[in-house]
Amino acid sequence: MRIANLAGRLVLVTGHPAEPLAVDVAEASGGRFGPDPMSAFADWAGFRAWAAEVDAQGVGFTRTDLGPPVPRPGQIFAIGINYREHADEAGYPPDSLPVTFTKFASSLTGPEATVELPEGNVDWEVELVVVIGTGGHRIPRDTAWEHIAGLTVGQDLSERVAQLDGQRPQFSLAKSHPGFSPTGPWVVTPDEFADPADLAISCALDGETLQSSRTSRMIYDVPELIARLSAVVTLWPGDIIFSGTPSGIGNARTPKRFIRPGEVLTSTIEGVGELTTRFSG
Repeated sequence: MRIANLAGRLVLVTGHPAEPLAVDVAEASGGRFGPDPMSAFADWAGFRAWAAEVDAQGVGFTRTDLGPPVPRPGQIFAIGINYREHADEAGYPPDSLPVTFTKFASSLTGPEATVELPEGNVDWEVELVVVIGTGGHRIPRDTAWEHIAGLTVGQDLSERVAQLDGQRPQFSLAKSHPGFSPTGPWVVTPDEFADPADLAISCALDGETLQSSRTSRMIYDVPELIARLSAVVTLWPGDIIFSGTPSGIGNARTPKRFIRPGEVLTSTIEGVGELTTRFSG
């Protein structure tokens, strides 16, 4: 199952990913589920059961009408240093607890977005984003996938000057400028993948591939992230987790490279889809 935010309304996405169709959930369910994209998470088990049985004709749509599939998460978690090669390029050993920060919800945008570059050096970080369907505290690793609504593509855009300035870096603020959290194009449930723990992940800037890896190379895989985060906090339905980025970021290159106005960033995850993010000055 794929769900999306189409012009502010919750839709089921059917058909081939190259020619997707949208089924308006509020209309197809006769009002059982509301039009708000967040309404699916209020009763995720009930929504999944209904979606498995629905028989409705979808209609074509334009990708530019897609918003962030989870537009108002209660909590946004972001994980740093979660691929071995990225830990090496950044000069960090892995810690016993994953490096965790947040990205503020005002930075969320959809899969087709134009982002205005702020002052400083803006870097790319393609990430698998995990969406919580059933919340909980102290979730065991072996049942973690049962709590996951689905997966989507994310970019953890980062302004490196503010992030790394001084003795107390500003991870959350430097990563939360308007548009700095593109997500989408939709949320895909784990059962749609042959192996949701091993997906190709990559990003390219103006057609040049800069990051390319597989999610199976995470230091802390998705179940481990769920278990370790929920050991401390309570996860809520509709929360999202940016699960870390592979190697290939601009700040670790020689010479360093950052995004310039007019460039286009394409972020792709196997079995989910891609984001297209354009940049203005």
